[in-house]
Amino acid sequence: QVQLVESGGGLVQAGGSLRLSCTTSERTFSSYVMGWFRQAPGKEREFVAAISRSGGTTKSTDSVKGRFTISRDNAKNMVYLQMASLKPEDTAVYYCAARRGQEVHTTRREYDYWGQGTQVTVSS
Repeated sequence: QVQLVESGGGLVQAGGSLRLSCTTSERTFSSYVMGWFRQAPGKEREFVAAISRSGGTTKSTDSVKGRFTISRDNAKNMVYLQMASLKPEDTAVYYCAARRGQEVHTTRREYDYWGQGTQVTVSS
């Protein structure tokens, strides 16, 4: 069982920035594709960004392109989501997820392990 722990959430004003981090003690971290999803109150959990095992390929949803950047440090077993120009509609619980395999998927069902989530609140 891969355990994922997110951190870095909080309250920020619109236009501000936050960096989310996700860590695991999993020894084979570099063998997992990593993703970030978010869930706003009353809404389905949605894809935000994902990164390949090496970090060479990333995908993100259109609403965050140009504002959010996903990255990873395999030596530290860390994946990050740098968020800039935050908007009130970015308010959600953000979840880190991991999947075995090579493909960088954007659908929730493709991910095998999930963190507990970290709250991001953007005030207007």
